[in-house]
Amino acid sequence: MRYLPAHPPSITSAGLRLAIFGSAFLLTACSDPNSADSKGVDTRSMGGLLGGRSEGYTPVLPGRRITFPADHQSHEGFRQEWWYLTANLKSEQGKPLGLQWTQFRVALAPPGSSSNHRDTTRGWATDQLYMAHSAVTTETSHLATERWSRAHPQLAGVESSPFTVKLDNWLWQSQDEELFPATLTVSDDQFSYQLRLSTHAPYQLQGEEGFSIKSPDGSVASYYYSQPFIEVEGWVTTGGENGEGVIQRQKVSGEAWLDREWSSQFLTSSQQGWDWFSLRLDDGSALMLFQLRGVENFYSARRMFDDGSGHNIDPTMVEMAVIDWHQIGGVRYPVSWKIRIPPEKIDITTHSLNPGANMLLSVSYWEGPINIQGSHNGEGYMELTGY
Repeated sequence: MRYLPAHPPSITSAGLRLAIFGSAFLLTACSDPNSADSKGVDTRSMGGLLGGRSEGYTPVLPGRRITFPADHQSHEGFRQEWWYLTANLKSEQGKPLGLQWTQFRVALAPPGSSSNHRDTTRGWATDQLYMAHSAVTTETSHLATERWSRAHPQLAGVESSPFTVKLDNWLWQSQDEELFPATLTVSDDQFSYQLRLSTHAPYQLQGEEGFSIKSPDGSVASYYYSQPFIEVEGWVTTGGENGEGVIQRQKVSGEAWLDREWSSQFLTSSQQGWDWFSLRLDDGSALMLFQLRGVENFYSARRMFDDGSGHNIDPTMVEMAVIDWHQIGGVRYPVSWKIRIPPEKIDITTHSLNPGANMLLSVSYWEGPINIQGSHNGEGYMELTGY
């Protein structure tokens, strides 16, 4: 078993992607990571890690109304959640650049369990763990790092007024209880950035009014909303002690996408992982699309517009095919795709800005900026897990 140290304010290490990944790491920390668990589930697979039991945690049920600004806050009765930003930016010289920032919250035990029968309002005791990932991707480099910490007002957590998400000196800071406008500041040995984030578009509720199904039988789901239309400007610095060598500070601007999601279970035990896309098309619309891979692949997609309108897409109308793979170490990632959605008149291919954008963190995955060509041009982000 891995225990949190008694006093260190935080721990900086090499990685972890989803609150999903965070809970997976913690829930399997007592077992041999190189073997199956007592039920024969391979804990190295995404399905084995994310298909864990959700008993005791708050269930995700249809009909719950998502409200703002209350649901920007943490939901500690659920096992895991995240605040997830990806940005497609350009330097003043026109060079493309991708940024990722994610903060995860993971409950270490269900509410009311025996491990919760103690006072967690004082000292270092807590049943909540926070983790954060950050990455900077260019055509020639991909820098990624991770931090994690126990929940504590001085270390890591979420605050309501002004809205704040923090872990050490990685900080999302809004002006009031809403998410925007905000500044996002990240500083690490490899890189740092400070961004100003703003939007005038309404939030988009994924799935059925925010109830996002994750399995063919509907037994696994999350609460999920997005802001696909965010304007960004700021500064990015790369180099430093463990970066590219020469310190370079550049002004950047572009667009970003924020996802907010929370649940007590994200995959069934038979699902290995997912391929997720956030795409901004040149007609002004945005497309969220994911494929969960398993015995029977499961698809979800939504077309969205900056006036707040949008519609879900019939999953049987989604066609996806890999057109190029890239091997990193012993893992092959599908870094270029053909995507067709005939009712939407979408027939596009996606290409990675940097095929080597794998996140070599506590659980490895691929995440990076992509370009879009075909019936629509544009850009976005792609995430690949479970390979």
